[in-house]
Amino acid sequence: MEISGIISAIVIGLIIGVLGRLVVPGRQHIGILWTIVVGIVAALLGSAVAAGFGVADTKGPDWIEWFIQIALAAVGIAALDRSRARR
Repeated sequence: MEISGIISAIVIGLIIGVLGRLVVPGRQHIGILWTIVVGIVAALLGSAVAAGFGVADTKGPDWIEWFIQIALAAVGIAALDRSRARR
């Protein structure tokens, strides 16, 4: 993997993570690094799920893939926030 691929994964993970945080109501008690990590994982899993359903490559913007990625990020952020709240 080239450095440009790593940087783009971080940027996309940040965007997906932030959008996932906006979907989850209330204040989350996790930092920006965890948001990026959850966003990167959600972006990768969302791409795999979209490819599995056959909606990863569409004409124009891949809105369904983005929706899946953001939904997975929201679930991941909510789960991480709840696990940290118990401590």
